[in-house]
Amino acid sequence: MERHIVHCDLDTFFVSVERLLDSSLVGKPVLIGGTSDRGVVASCSYEARQFGVHSAMPMRLARQLCPEAKLVRGDYDQYSYYSNLVTEIISEKAPVVEKASIDEHYLDITGMDKFFGCWKWTQELRQRIIKETGLPISFGMSINKTVSKIATGEAKPCGEQKVSTGGEKIFLAPLSVRKIPGAGEKTCQLLQRMGISKIITLQQMEPETMKRVLGENGTGLWKKANALDDTPVRPYSEQKSMSKEHTFQQDTIDMEFLKKIMLTSVDELAFDLRKDKKLTSCLTLKIRYSNFETFTKQIKFPFTSSERILSEKVLQLFEKLYTRRMLIRLIGVKFSDLISGSYQTDIFQDSVTDLNLSMAMDRIRVKYGVDKILRGISL
Repeated sequence: MERHIVHCDLDTFFVSVERLLDSSLVGKPVLIGGTSDRGVVASCSYEARQFGVHSAMPMRLARQLCPEAKLVRGDYDQYSYYSNLVTEIISEKAPVVEKASIDEHYLDITGMDKFFGCWKWTQELRQRIIKETGLPISFGMSINKTVSKIATGEAKPCGEQKVSTGGEKIFLAPLSVRKIPGAGEKTCQLLQRMGISKIITLQQMEPETMKRVLGENGTGLWKKANALDDTPVRPYSEQKSMSKEHTFQQDTIDMEFLKKIMLTSVDELAFDLRKDKKLTSCLTLKIRYSNFETFTKQIKFPFTSSERILSEKVLQLFEKLYTRRMLIRLIGVKFSDLISGSYQTDIFQDSVTDLNLSMAMDRIRVKYGVDKILRGISL
């Protein structure tokens, strides 16, 4: 049976939500993120992009490039609300939905052409989302996730693109290799040095050659360039919480040891958040004393995945919770109220230095293992 996979992406999502809440921002260059010079651009409008501004850029540089831009602090609670609203509309109609991030969804509507045209159904769904939410959204449809995602990018802003069966390679051929999902900056630079700038050139390469140069990543890129992708659309399910608990072999009141355990737990959980592209707004600390009495306390805060902020919160909770001055046998840390998010750190509060440090540590952890690098405070 011929597959019909749809990818949809809310255009400049954060900016679009802010414009719904404040119509004076419509048509103007807008920057979302940390408002200080040490902040980072979380999202920017198409008007700001014309000045060379892009996401993850230091806010100071963005303001220099586009001094007339309107700066907005950002409200992740509102973004989460509208994201869930769109998810509900899609889930009501589509048989299989995967929520890839706060502003992206994949739909598998294979077999629905027996009842009505899949493309007509997709167009009607897109118009319903725009009508009921007021948010601009772009759609792409093809036989697999890779081609559909690229098609969505070509359809922006607020457009739709269908790639007919059999025409996938022709559609991809003239596009830049930078359009391939997963082709990072360093990979694209290496491909450029090999004389590969367009997907058509990559299509003509031997897969063994790509594997020798880039390893398994080279094989994956070659397959995507040739529209080969059988990755399934995985039904959406939202993880509600993640936690770590430590039961000590010997009950203790060693404060330095206890702080090390809490901060190490936070560090590992924060890495898991960023790896899974999630954010948390609630931290719970659990203490079990030697007499088996158990106490918990939680704190709410703006959505984040920054271990710096979360470490501060867990130490604050410990100061409030540890009042018995009794030996402790167990300590636990839990993150809850999780939402999907595309950013690896708290883009509204962290500085560029914090962002770069976390990204560097995450790359080491992914490559060599979680326990291969620790912050000094955890030692």
